[in-house]
Amino acid sequence: MKTTALAVSLALALGTMAQSAVAAPMAKPFLWDNATVYFLLTDRFNNADKTNDLAYGRKADAAPMRGYQGGDLAGVTRKIEEGYFNKLGVTAIWITPPVEQIHASTDEGTGKSYGFHGYWAKDFTKVDANLGTEADLKKLVDTAHAHGIRVLLDVVMNHTGPVTELDPAWPDEWVRTGPTCTYKDAVTTIQCTLVKNLPDIRTDSVNPVALPPQLVEKWKKEGRYEREVKELDEFFARTGYPRAPRYYLMKWHADWVREYGFDGFRGDTAKHTEPGIWLELKKVASEAYEDWKRANPKKKLGDDKFFMTAEVYNYAIGHARKFDMGGANYVDFFANGFDNLINFSMKDDAKQGYEKVFASYSEQLNGALKGYSVMNYMSSHDDGQPFDAMRAKPYETANLLLLAPGAAQVYYGDETARVLKHEGAEGDANLRTFMNWKDLATNAKRNGYRVAEVQRHWSLLGRFREAHLAVGAGVHKKLADGPYTFSRTLERGELRDKVVVALDVARGKAVPITVAGVFNDGETVRDYYSGKHAVVKGGKASFTASNGVVLIAK
Repeated sequence: MKTTALAVSLALALGTMAQSAVAAPMAKPFLWDNATVYFLLTDRFNNADKTNDLAYGRKADAAPMRGYQGGDLAGVTRKIEEGYFNKLGVTAIWITPPVEQIHASTDEGTGKSYGFHGYWAKDFTKVDANLGTEADLKKLVDTAHAHGIRVLLDVVMNHTGPVTELDPAWPDEWVRTGPTCTYKDAVTTIQCTLVKNLPDIRTDSVNPVALPPQLVEKWKKEGRYEREVKELDEFFARTGYPRAPRYYLMKWHADWVREYGFDGFRGDTAKHTEPGIWLELKKVASEAYEDWKRANPKKKLGDDKFFMTAEVYNYAIGHARKFDMGGANYVDFFANGFDNLINFSMKDDAKQGYEKVFASYSEQLNGALKGYSVMNYMSSHDDGQPFDAMRAKPYETANLLLLAPGAAQVYYGDETARVLKHEGAEGDANLRTFMNWKDLATNAKRNGYRVAEVQRHWSLLGRFREAHLAVGAGVHKKLADGPYTFSRTLERGELRDKVVVALDVARGKAVPITVAGVFNDGETVRDYYSGKHAVVKGGKASFTASNGVVLIAK
């Protein structure tokens, strides 16, 4: 997989970025439990290089929002360099799989579709040319680290890309092409294809297999066959694993960590594979991460262990550590390599109001899930029922997501009220429109608000989260009903943090906010939303709220 010598790769990756910035990443207090993770589809975010918009002979002939739109790795890097993510208080960026996708399109039901999203792999060892180059990927991760931001890599263990005339199926000993899953129990969820024409990798097999002939042919044409085989030989000799399909994938996924320094994985379609393979992947990836940190001591952001979250479809925080695969077949995914699971219930739970969500989530995270966490979201790339598709409630959405206990997943455009609807698009294509940079630049008006003002609200809450680990990782306690006020306190090891938040505060006048039991009389506290300070008196701190929000801390 390695394509260049270290010095050459470093020079290509850094470009004109100051060497001092790379050598000294910004150290910040950090817990994955409190992370603000910005999830973006690379092809849909920012186009910095129009020369790579259509690679491998792909055409602009897809159904609405089902083809490549031009976003690339360099576009993400440019926004990191501009400080866009730091302004939002983002502490981690999750990118969709950058691996080379099938070259042709599929043509079923919704019209022609391409692998712009990254989940239709053709070659797990190479960057897709539509997104850029290995040097572009290296620069993205290095630049993120230089700005104090960790990077999550989306990985697929379940399937390859669909079969087309240009993208034949891998051999039968590698993949199954049927039956299609019916999701009644573990067997009909795992030993099957997710959908028609999506070959399922035989992750259950321990039988040695040879490389798929199409990969052999491809690598030989690219002049890297001998190197790839040598690395595979060394991996299998070192680990003692059989040359079974899942172990090839583990090696290939871990290579991205060892080469580029990804800080964690987001496991795609996790419940559609045998749970134990993720624990194996965690071991291999963790070793790769430690290798990268030893080789790059001036680039690492700390001594955190390798992190893994997962898409266990329909997992809800209320399931705690028992997820039913069907037929009362329970799986504990946290015992199988995952530090965190994506919480699919947040967008529905949010309808119950602040206190019910915040209190119940805190109880779970400090009870049955203690030692682990969840990643909450309000919209995503494949959830057809987001909390607010037409963006009528962007302020409430931010309050619920960014102030809830647990990690927060901001889906690109949440902060700019990107509407999750596109004329002519069907299904999940509506969720995957291009980032609405123009709306932000022009401060477009929508539903009675201005887009730039919405983004400022998200930024203020995001930076408060970043500055105070207690927001997502602390224990929740309601302090008052009018205005609704709560505290979060964190005591973990040597970490100590505490905050008080008031929501739905009357505007236009100073309002005394209850802080008793958290901050003492005579202490000076700050409202991180307005930037104002106040002295606590009689167990209260008085602030004039902006947008009905007061964010109090020392």
